[in-house]
Amino acid sequence: MMAKTLSEDLRVRVIAAVEDGLSRHAAAARFGIGVASAVRWLRAWHEEGATAGKPRGGDRHSARIEARGAVILGAIEAQVDITLVELAELLEREHGDRFAPSTIWRFLNRRGLSFKKNCARQRAATARRRSPARGLVRGAT
Repeated sequence: MMAKTLSEDLRVRVIAAVEDGLSRHAAAARFGIGVASAVRWLRAWHEEGATAGKPRGGDRHSARIEARGAVILGAIEAQVDITLVELAELLEREHGDRFAPSTIWRFLNRRGLSFKKNCARQRAATARRRSPARGLVRGAT
């Protein structure tokens, strides 16, 4: 079970209670929250003046590959049939950034770009579709 974000109002009340002299443990017990939460909220209040919760969920990692977007798109323009693995190797070799091919695929997918399967796979798939069905017994219902 994932923890839910508690309201900013509750955070402010806990901080105010501690600032008025209550211990973090006592404030946590009074407001029905974990001691660790009270400690974190007070630390954030003292260090940053922050009472709001931190952002949750969402994509926090794509900024790394987005920074190399021009390089990726330029490589595709220069060599239309470049593979995802080749793009990953290029990024590592020329920029020192390691990305999985799936990360590069998601980058391209966000832009509506796609890579087709290689020619050998397309030929094999076509041959399989043309061959007669196997394992079927005539007259069976």
